[in-house]
Amino acid sequence: MSGTDLTVLVVDDDFRVANMHAEIVKALAGFTVTATVNTLGAARKADPVDLALVDVYLPDGSGIDFIRELRCDSMVLTAATESVTVRAAIAAGAVSYLVKPFATTELAARLAGYARYRKILARPNLSAGDVDAALDALRPRITPAQSPTIAASPTKQLVLQALRTSEKPMSAAEVSAAIGISRATAQRYLATLATTDDVTVGLRYGTTGRPEQEFTATEDRSPRSSR
Repeated sequence: MSGTDLTVLVVDDDFRVANMHAEIVKALAGFTVTATVNTLGAARKADPVDLALVDVYLPDGSGIDFIRELRCDSMVLTAATESVTVRAAIAAGAVSYLVKPFATTELAARLAGYARYRKILARPNLSAGDVDAALDALRPRITPAQSPTIAASPTKQLVLQALRTSEKPMSAAEVSAAIGISRATAQRYLATLATTDDVTVGLRYGTTGRPEQEFTATEDRSPRSSR
């Protein structure tokens, strides 16, 4: 964890979903997850953070009530699409509202936009253009031109080669071990490759513990699925 990382709290009633969202956050440089919790009560006991990712439907209350209490920024990640709920979330102070189910790339793009928003607002004085740019950053539109990219590099090619030659999807830890890079580096490359649709992301459920993200090279997916 870097002292300049943005800290994140993940709040979702489903521990599998909470952990999946946490893994997306961890895969992005500049962010650190401090906790994942599944109830309103646990959320209220969590340490202060820069950003909270909050579900609306919690077993002991509404995530919107929690957002009203926060002194930090928040994003709503929920299946709720009622107009009154959307308005309540925005009125409570949420900077973003993302409807489930959504692609990994959608959350990654919102988080990257939030990082840009915070960077712009770190300046002591802003122009009108700066304010517009900061607010625009909170609503990124994923296009090939705007998606994060990785310059051609040996590491990128090694990551893709490992996925393409694997008989099954690989976790970040497995990619890390296969090509000899750190897990954090593997996660960053995989997250960025996901935003450019070079890889697809799924979940691997074990018999115990939390689910783990797994990655497949996009061009290899169709042949395998036809078996």
